[in-house]
Amino acid sequence: MTNVATVDLHFIDMPADDGAADAMPLVVIHGLLGSADNWRSHLKVWQRGRRVIALDLRNHGRSPHAEGMRYATMVEDVIALLDKLSIERAHVLGHSMGGKVAISLARLAPERVASLMVADIAPVAYEHGHDDVFAALDNVRQGQPKNRREADDLLSEHVDSRPTRLFLATNLVRNEDNVMALRVGLDHIKRGYNDIIGVPDGEQPYEGPTLVLRGSDSHYVADDMLPTLREVLPRARVVTLKNAGHWLHADQPDAFQQAVMAFIAAQ
Repeated sequence: MTNVATVDLHFIDMPADDGAADAMPLVVIHGLLGSADNWRSHLKVWQRGRRVIALDLRNHGRSPHAEGMRYATMVEDVIALLDKLSIERAHVLGHSMGGKVAISLARLAPERVASLMVADIAPVAYEHGHDDVFAALDNVRQGQPKNRREADDLLSEHVDSRPTRLFLATNLVRNEDNVMALRVGLDHIKRGYNDIIGVPDGEQPYEGPTLVLRGSDSHYVADDMLPTLREVLPRARVVTLKNAGHWLHADQPDAFQQAVMAFIAAQ
């Protein structure tokens, strides 16, 4: 697919509870500046019915930092992980950027995807919208805060929303110099940003069962995007979660978990 070398992705692998070992696994892919750790409470619920794997995409979480943020490149990383874990086929759930990775995986390697769940993203190109977030993270990198309070002060110079700052702070770790440092490959992400906001890779529609969950208070899957979405995902069922924004899995966790479980159970 691409000429970029794959990276060995970090992952969380949660075995199925007793009696569910034969069920099709679920693979969960986080969004921009997220990580597998953000999904732990959901994974504990979903593992009651099947093995659940949550991964860190390149330049995110505990995965290696590397150049190249094209969706086909990230799909190759995911396929390499599936091969490593001997998972031939899985239900695949992706949020935001991770949703575009999931769509790209379904289009480029449909034989690996039993069903597709896309959380609050459409297969369209978006406008630039993260300049303040990148500036905030750069501010932290340059400011070298000694603790999370100092880091929040630095983030707040560019990001007013406390929930957003708390989310961004999940990307901070204390380094050997005893300062709060970024664990994301920020420069690689910034250089690959045009690919990130672009359309998913793949030429053919994904014909398998598909659930698209969107937040009622989010603009990421607007009604005028639905015709394009159905061209790419012709079997998509679109469900809107009330009182939820772009981070709908955090805003309405119970409804989100139930929607995913009900969709998988119907396959």
